[in-house]
Order: sequence, then structure tokens, then C-alpha cells
Amino acid sequence: MGTEEEVEAIGRTLVDAAQPLPARFRALFTLRNLGGRAAVDWISRAFGDGSALLKHELAYCLGQLQDEAAIPVLIRVLEDTSQEPMVRHEAGEALGAIGNPDVLDILKRYSGDPVVEVAETCQLAVKRLEWLQENQQELGASPYLSVDPAPPAEETDVAKLRETLLDESHTLFDRYRAMFALRNLGGQAAVLALADGLRCGSALFRHEIGYVLGQMQDEACVPQLTAALRSRTESPMVRHECAEALGSIARPSCLETLRAFAHDEERVVRESCEVALDMYEYENSAQFQYADGLCKLQASS
Repeated sequence: MGTEEEVEAIGRTLVDAAQPLPARFRALFTLRNLGGRAAVDWISRAFGDGSALLKHELAYCLGQLQDEAAIPVLIRVLEDTSQEPMVRHEAGEALGAIGNPDVLDILKRYSGDPVVEVAETCQLAVKRLEWLQENQQELGASPYLSVDPAPPAEETDVAKLRETLLDESHTLFDRYRAMFALRNLGGQAAVLALADGLRCGSALFRHEIGYVLGQMQDEACVPQLTAALRSRTESPMVRHECAEALGSIARPSCLETLRAFAHDEERVVRESCEVALDMYEYENSAQFQYADGLCKLQASS
């Protein structure tokens, strides 16, 4: 746990728009790792920023912290139609991740939002909270230490899970359950089954596939992630997640693509490539940790 002064110094880096975006991302993830009310407050202050990518990541981190102190700001972001859809979507998902059923009414209200990514996210968050209530249990910890928008399915047969994942007649919640079961199983067959998901479903579904493939860090899906990033007709929300996944996989086969799209006309794609190149550098270095705000601070004092 950092001292109050350390949290403040890291918070100041996060909210300083003059800082390079990769440094702000590292500050954000340091605050997420530290947790506590001061960290929530600093993260919440940055929602006025001009970068949709950063704001989307702020909401993600608040959800991962599962701190109920973040609920009011997340509701404000979800309600604010001037915020970009990917930011509002992430606020809805974070409200589901925190796990407090008091937000069910607001999530149900936004389940009919005219922005489809926001509506689908809130529908999923409602299902997650209802599942937690019905099952009267805490979810087992994810092997990736993430709070996921759906619990993994109990099925362990990759072919059956792939079938559910790609079958658009199934509910989105059940397809997400298959997605997280495949991720937890791991192995090349599961990775390739998930990669097939980049060619179907809604933009929200495909962006979650990109996120999960980034968690798995398996080079087998680099061609599919690259194809999605290269596609000018793909949603920027999906392209950005594929860029970040390539940064996490961090093999030489990812590098050329990330450099090429660091100048994309879509700001969120450009910025994702910038952050992904920093992640690539970290994954291929001897740096102790990516969320290094505290280490840097202590080294300079």
C-alpha cells in the first residue's frame, strides 16, 4: 500500500494530460493495484479527459477494484450521453463487476439504451448480478485475476463451447460464459475457437474476444487479431482491443502491425497502439512490473 503522498503523486500523473499516454496508463494500473478510497477518487477525477481510451480504462479499473465508493461516478458516466459509447459501456460493465444489486434498477433502465453496445453491456451486467443472487455464492477467482462480465460455463469440451460461442441463437450471456470457459481451459484449440469469434456477433462480443485473447497471450491468434486491427470496416472498439491484445502477446510478429497503426486516423486505435507498444516493450524487458508508478516514485525520492 502506498502512502497518501505517493498515491497523490501517482494520481497527479494520471490526470495530467501533458504526460505521455503510456505513463498515464502505468499510473492508472498502479492506482488499481494499490486500491483504497484515495485511488478511487483520483481515478474518478480523470473522466473529463479527451481520450476515450483512457476514460474506458478508468471505468474498467474501477470495476476491477470492486469498491462500492466508485458506484456514484460510474452511474454518472453511464448516464452521460456526451461520453463516448465505449466509455459508457465500460461504466455499465464496471457496475456489474462491483456486484452490488442496488444498481440493478439503473442497469435495467439502460438495457434499452439506443446505443447498442451500452444496452448489451447493461443486459449482461443485469444477468451477472442476477446469477450471483441466484447462486448465492461468490464466483471462484479467475485464473487471470480479473472480474469478468459473466461466470465461466461448467462445460469443458472445447468443441461444445465453440459451438455455443459462435451460435447467435444463444443468449449473449451464455456465449460469454462459453468465452470465459474457453479462456480458463487454455491451449491452442481454445485460443483458435475464440479467435473464430472475431468474425461473428456484435461489436461488443468481438471486442470482448479481443480482450480475452490478450489475457491468454498466445501467439496462435496473432493472424486473426492482426486482420481485425487492419480492417477499416471493423468497429474502432474492436480494433483497439485487438491492438492491446497484440501488445500483450508481445511477439515480433505483432510489432510491425502495431507500428503501422500507431498513425491510424481513429484516435482510439492510434492511442491503443501507442499503449500496446509500451506494453510490448515491458513484456520483452527485465522490468519488474508494468504498473510501476510506485517503483518509479520510490526510486526518484
